[in-house]
Amino acid sequence: MSDSFSKKENAKKKAKKQQEKALRREDRKINNNKGKGFDNMIAYLNEDGNLTSTPPDLSKRKEINPDDILLGATPIEEEKKERTGVVSFFSQNGYGFIIDDESHENIFVHSNQLSEPLKEKDKVIFEKERTPKGYNAINVKKIK
Repeated sequence: MSDSFSKKENAKKKAKKQQEKALRREDRKINNNKGKGFDNMIAYLNEDGNLTSTPPDLSKRKEINPDDILLGATPIEEEKKERTGVVSFFSQNGYGFIIDDESHENIFVHSNQLSEPLKEKDKVIFEKERTPKGYNAINVKKIK
């Protein structure tokens, strides 16, 4: 018996797919990276930390002392206890701000922390305390 037209077309499509699959298999065999030597697989890091295929220049090599390497978190440096600053604003309600001479940041001050009354542009000595809302000035004394 003879095959119908659609059966012939399906057989042609199937043969074409098998042929394309065989071509792809041959292409993979030719272009694969398996079985290559170690020298083809090795990569180097240059002085900037980027991968490269060329070995580094040993003349540029620097000797590193292992004792200089810090592991873990960086140590926190102790801040000076007493700081100086200028009162930039002081309200009649009993609060104000001091501009720190070193960091130039505004630090909140309340009248409870004052040893004597303050007004704007007074030079003061104070201690800085960390609070949930930021830094506060405590033990504030006016410089005469």
